[in-house]
Amino acid sequence: MTAVLPSSAVDLAALGWDDVFAAHFAAHGAQGLLPARVTLEHQHIYRVQTGAADVLANVAGSIRHRASGPQDFPAVGDWVALRPGTHGHRAVIHAVLPRRSRFSRKVAGDTTVEQVLAANVDTVFVVMSLDADFSLRRIERYLITAWDGGVSPVIVLNKADVCADVEGAVAAVRGVAAGVPVHAISTKFDPDLSCLDPYLQPARTVALLGSSGVGKSTIVNRLVGEDVQRTAEVREHDQKGRHTTSRRQLIGLPGGALLIDTPGMRELQLWDGEAGVLAAFGDIETLAAGCRFGDCRHDTEPGCAVKAAADDGRLDPDRLESYRSLRREQVALAGRQDERGLIEKKRQGKILARAVKAFYTRHPASR
Repeated sequence: MTAVLPSSAVDLAALGWDDVFAAHFAAHGAQGLLPARVTLEHQHIYRVQTGAADVLANVAGSIRHRASGPQDFPAVGDWVALRPGTHGHRAVIHAVLPRRSRFSRKVAGDTTVEQVLAANVDTVFVVMSLDADFSLRRIERYLITAWDGGVSPVIVLNKADVCADVEGAVAAVRGVAAGVPVHAISTKFDPDLSCLDPYLQPARTVALLGSSGVGKSTIVNRLVGEDVQRTAEVREHDQKGRHTTSRRQLIGLPGGALLIDTPGMRELQLWDGEAGVLAAFGDIETLAAGCRFGDCRHDTEPGCAVKAAADDGRLDPDRLESYRSLRREQVALAGRQDERGLIEKKRQGKILARAVKAFYTRHPASR
């Protein structure tokens, strides 16, 4: 798929550039580098928009050398410092500017590594379908990840045409969404998606996240006004979706907003989540103030106000179990991150030792 953003000159401000990014970039500009925004990433080959052109780029060796993991490489939505390509060579990315926000998860599987799905996002559309794939627990995970990354979430419930009780589903979502806007739509029958217009303002970046088959690609096509993403029906036997978007991409909308579409995710493991959990489970945190012990885990401790609320019906027991499960996941992840941090510290120490040894080998008089 070709990029929807124009390849001709555009105003960087239309891509989200502002004084904060300009301040971060100043030192790089003094070195003759150009600011650019990453619009597509595919196997460490990047498409970036400089304002003057839409070009392909690779990362500099210095980035690869310093990187402790995938999170240190550019992600779609990142602003980077770029040296233009010459004589048929690709441009080179020399630095990634500090991110204003990011949507991250732990990579799938047992590896304890952060994966940045999208950067410098203003709003995330958490897309959930109102069919057999509907899950309040998955919505909680998306909300935690959004808040933890500094992104404002909006919940979009698609396929309202197949739901027998749309109002009930919306009410259930609002019960776990802590004041987050919730919109029920049907891309199959709704004449427009005007309910999403308030979030699609010029130069603002919106990311779409959700499982395969929830209708993200169809929403993108409707917002763009033409078919720029492939779509596919869900499987009949289990209502599971099939991947039609294979990579993350920044797309320009007719009204000037910027949209990041992402592949459907079969799992969303938290990377950090501390701030996100506090925001997503504010009701439980409020109840916890009444617990006998300040470090109460709301499990087997006596005098637990949270358990009491679950017992007398003030708190959904399933929501409490979700909270406990997420807290256990956080504790386990923190332990693995600490272990990985020690490994990385040793790796950096070995790199420094080799550099010192190489220096004294070349300059023995300096000993």
